[in-house]
Amino acid sequence: MAEALYSYDPAVALDSQEAIEVFMADAFETGDTTYIARALGVVARAKGMKQIAEETGLSREQLYRSFSEQGNPTLKTTLAVMQALGLDMTTKLHHVDLGTAK
Repeated sequence: MAEALYSYDPAVALDSQEAIEVFMADAFETGDTTYIARALGVVARAKGMKQIAEETGLSREQLYRSFSEQGNPTLKTTLAVMQALGLDMTTKLHHVDLGTAK
């Protein structure tokens, strides 16, 4: 007898700010812009797309489209959503071996 498979929605597991922080940090570590955008969309769904739309002034449809698999959100949209989610984007230097740097 075959075992039934169920679809998994990662948004369900994002039930705390700490879980969201780890989830997004992992996404940014990949360096994959498509993956990062999708992850941000998952977090927005976890928080409630209607609420995010209201806080950013963007339509729900635009948010769903921007953070879909085929989406390509602008930096402006990305930063607005991150702010609405209480997330900041920071930078850090890559480790450089000063002995070989020219």
